[in-house]
Amino acid sequence: MINEFLHYIQYEKNYSSHTVLSYRTDLLEFADFLSIPSDKFNPLEIEPQQIQQWILLLMNKGVKPRSIARKISTLKSFWRFLLKKNLAVKNPTLKILLPKTNKPLPVFFKKKEMENALNESFLPADFESQRNHLIIKVFYLTGIRLSELIGIKDADVNIASENIKVTGKRNKQRIIPISNELIVDIEKYIQLRDQTSGSEEQYLFVRKNGKKMYSKLVYSIVHDEMLQVSNSHKLSPHVLRHTFATEMLNEGADINAVKELLGHSSLAATQVYTHTSFEELYNIYKHAHPRAK
Repeated sequence: MINEFLHYIQYEKNYSSHTVLSYRTDLLEFADFLSIPSDKFNPLEIEPQQIQQWILLLMNKGVKPRSIARKISTLKSFWRFLLKKNLAVKNPTLKILLPKTNKPLPVFFKKKEMENALNESFLPADFESQRNHLIIKVFYLTGIRLSELIGIKDADVNIASENIKVTGKRNKQRIIPISNELIVDIEKYIQLRDQTSGSEEQYLFVRKNGKKMYSKLVYSIVHDEMLQVSNSHKLSPHVLRHTFATEMLNEGADINAVKELLGHSSLAATQVYTHTSFEELYNIYKHAHPRAK
């Protein structure tokens, strides 16, 4: 039944491979706790007390509340699937509560760091340097996810309308407006790319051999590029996404508009950035209002 569930979330729900792997790990850990081989795991025999005992064991081991909450969510999703497919008649996870977790505020790059990262004064003219620089710029100016950047094809860039079409989670597509400056940069890059390497599938960002980019490579590029301008402990594409959202809200963008640009399914996912924005507003108030000092 575990394999049926994993197949369902991967091929019917279009969950990412990373999410499917996490779900698989959680379910196999739970089966291991019960001393039951995964192929003999029978959810009909599971009682709420067994789940509670597993949670208690995890807590005693020092597993963080955030990780425990994710494991409980996995079990809840698993049993919802079983009930939907008439493979179970009861749900032992119903009364299992998620532990309270303190969500960390998003890490983001400072304006000066981004100015330095986007500085082209000493940028080499070779293909890989130009590509890496454009990758940073696209992440910062659009707020897209790593997987979305890798999937962009030339046809997704609309020069006339100045926008990019990206395919997000669960194959949801959205249109993101881009500046004329970024359009010019993309056109220059495409010309250099085609001179350096051909790409049969015409992905926008490719390796020197013309093959499609992959996640680990893009992550390394962002890490190495941002390491030159920032002392942050996190140097990832997702931090650039956080930076985009934070700066948009700090400059007065409507939170619903930012939600759409980020491709969030709910406003709650976007609201985490308002904490950072409030700090910025508080600092502005403190320095500007005569009675606030």
